[in-house]
Amino acid sequence: MIKSLFAITLLIYITASCAFNKMFLHPFQLNATDSFSDYNKDLNDTLTLSFKDDQTPVIRNSKNELADLGYTIENIHIINQQEDSLNAWFISPKSNYNGITLYFLHGNAGNIIYNYLLMEPFVKKGFQVFMLDYSGFGFSKGKAKRKYVLTDAKDGLDYLLSRQDIKYDKLIMYGQSLGGHLAAVSGSQNQKLIDGLVLEGAFSSHKDAANDRVPFLSRIFVREMYSAEKNIGNYTKPLLIIHSTEDAVIPYKHAERLFELATSKKELYTIDGRHVFGPLLYGDTIAEKMIQLVK
Repeated sequence: MIKSLFAITLLIYITASCAFNKMFLHPFQLNATDSFSDYNKDLNDTLTLSFKDDQTPVIRNSKNELADLGYTIENIHIINQQEDSLNAWFISPKSNYNGITLYFLHGNAGNIIYNYLLMEPFVKKGFQVFMLDYSGFGFSKGKAKRKYVLTDAKDGLDYLLSRQDIKYDKLIMYGQSLGGHLAAVSGSQNQKLIDGLVLEGAFSSHKDAANDRVPFLSRIFVREMYSAEKNIGNYTKPLLIIHSTEDAVIPYKHAERLFELATSKKELYTIDGRHVFGPLLYGDTIAEKMIQLVK
């Protein structure tokens, strides 16, 4: 009876633990035949994004002509530590480059297609942007796991730094939501390689984020492999935290917690609006703050 009860308890623990830990990653995979259409306000036209055989994105206007967006997208494949191929984009403005490259780590859902538009306002302001899909997201191979998200972030950074043809004066790691939590960890662990850190809509720890949805039980079942709150105090370079008081996904208290624990030169920029919509609603101000961050 005791052995049976122990087995049932263990099964419940394992099942609950798996369920809680899966809540953090919601990858959308891509196929080469996929296409996406959206209205572009600047061009006053509907643009369609499709892919070549090598997964290079092609963006055309309603006349089926190549759209002139003022920037170029280089499609990249990186082999990560698990020997899986990760898909990445390097987005460069055709003019007005300001010397700053952003290494962007996106949130827990979607893929590179859904997230790159959040960085587009900064490309238009003269920033270069390097971004990747974690294992299991988009065209990236492998399994979507939290432990791989962390190593993928390091593999992407190592690749970016290995590109001698990519020129920049300053490198900022910019993370949103789960990517913001990840950036706090990876940015702290690799701070010698970057010049600044931006966290938008980030949560303080996996347990804290899960506790917002399922109080108490989540703190028992969620494994804290690594956390922003345990790493941010070790970070010594300039830090910008961006968070909306109206954020319904990650409450504002997470930003306050991270700001309290941070010991470096830091700023908490409080905004309004939806979760991680800062670049779309406050792009001009955030761009200026990032320039000042690494000046």
